[in-house]
Amino acid sequence: MPGLAASPDIFENIRLPEDRFRIHLLEWFLPEPGMDLQEYARRMSMQVREANPVLIGVSFGGMLVQEMTRFLETRKVIIISSVKCRREMPRRLLVARYTKLHKLLPTSLVNNVEVLARYAFGESIGKRLKLYERYLGVRDTGYLDWAIDQIVNWTREEPVPGLVHLHGEKDAVFPMGYIGDCISVPGGTHTMILHRHRWLNERLPAIILQDGSSI
Repeated sequence: MPGLAASPDIFENIRLPEDRFRIHLLEWFLPEPGMDLQEYARRMSMQVREANPVLIGVSFGGMLVQEMTRFLETRKVIIISSVKCRREMPRRLLVARYTKLHKLLPTSLVNNVEVLARYAFGESIGKRLKLYERYLGVRDTGYLDWAIDQIVNWTREEPVPGLVHLHGEKDAVFPMGYIGDCISVPGGTHTMILHRHRWLNERLPAIILQDGSSI
């Protein structure tokens, strides 16, 4: 599951051995009025056809796949550049929850690729504008307002049991200082699914196949 506003193309450089794994890419759909993250997760879970899947989610997608475990029997859950519970949220997001300042964010600028990329990838994209534009799959103001509100108001108190968390040491969106038990990725930023794909390709197969007790 890709991150906020991102398309499944962010996984294009992730290569898992085809004789051992089958990859199914999920993508965001527009939420219905009044839909919360749990109901969205229930609807997304209906798109998972395999029994006992391994769910992998990036950033906001990592939060979503955790909610999907309410509706699916999973073999494992892996999150990348995400958070496991409210305690790992940076203070600015916790403040937004109580002040509602996130309601004032200029999501009407969603068609400005530079602005949208900052929401989706957490950094100024500069010379990589055309590259990042390719990965922005959802440009709907209603979706962006909904997604930001769901992130700010996420209520999970405890991590999903056995969850595996891969996190970049230089993640600016969810700083490492707030993150608990995880596998740290040297030099990894919030966009490491794109820029550290070699590191991920070398390690993901073993991480997927390991028993929870050995991680």
